[in-house]
Amino acid sequence: MAYISFKPSDYYSTKLYTGNAGTNAITGVGFQPDFTWLKKRNAGEGHNLQDITRGPTKNIMTSSSNGEATNANKLQSFNSDGFTLGSNAEVNGSFNFASYNWKGSNTTATNTAGDVDSTVSVNTTAGISIVKWYNNTSNAISIGHGLGAIPDAVIVKKTDGTANWHCRFKGFDANNYISLNNTEAKGSSTGVFATLPTSTLFYTGTSSYHINSNLVAYCFASKKGFSKIGDTYQGTGNVDGPFVYTGFRPAFLMIKCSSATENWYMFDNKRAGYNFANYSFKANSTDAEATSTYLELLSNGFKIRNAAGDINANGQTFLYMAFAEQPIVGSNDTPGVAR
Repeated sequence: MAYISFKPSDYYSTKLYTGNAGTNAITGVGFQPDFTWLKKRNAGEGHNLQDITRGPTKNIMTSSSNGEATNANKLQSFNSDGFTLGSNAEVNGSFNFASYNWKGSNTTATNTAGDVDSTVSVNTTAGISIVKWYNNTSNAISIGHGLGAIPDAVIVKKTDGTANWHCRFKGFDANNYISLNNTEAKGSSTGVFATLPTSTLFYTGTSSYHINSNLVAYCFASKKGFSKIGDTYQGTGNVDGPFVYTGFRPAFLMIKCSSATENWYMFDNKRAGYNFANYSFKANSTDAEATSTYLELLSNGFKIRNAAGDINANGQTFLYMAFAEQPIVGSNDTPGVAR
């Protein structure tokens, strides 16, 4: 069984809210987030990502290759139990929204490990690191992440210009990458990632994507009972699809086929995320949420319930990121149960 010494909800939280087209203080997250991902549910709109290292008013979108934009009427501040929104319709119009929230250190620090200094917010307990840096060289470089463990995911975005999101996951070769803003399968380029990450550093390559650029990375190291990052399963093409063991009941789940062209699918524990009634987003798309039945979120993992190629193409490899609502057994010896 997977034991854990902290409450998952102290470090990750799914929070649904209704927009009001004005100033909107969202509470009930359970902590002050350092990284917040916002998505309109019932109409098409981009995914807005904000973090403490760049400042709350600066947003980037996983559904776009664009650089960051500054908007004081989107996310205005990170607060002790959530965040405050302005009147911008993308994140606070008269619609329903979902937010995904991660806790870092609630402050930033300079990390001098690596070839360049980076600004970081790190939570080693939860395996979460937000890293911002400037690359003023055409060489492959190393950047400190502060996790004290090898990151199982490094998700990188150039913020001052147009460029794809580049991600590397556990099990990838040194130069493998996959792009969060499109449907392509895993690729390989020495220009994107130069070598395998360590417990201290990750490495970017010589691509013009990096040169004289500001960049941000979201780094995650798996923590037993709280997160599983970059693990994989094999699709069967069958409605009675694979069961994937995580050791906890997922609160957040993102799936991508790494061996073929497919969308990035996102599920959570608040939007009817169980008992054959789960809703989904596509991280690479502006689409509104879909209500097709894809999978069940269970007390110890998830079960695929659809033959769709996006999550279950026969013989294809799928990677996933999952964060816990509740482990199988918590530090209070209380077992997690199915819905």
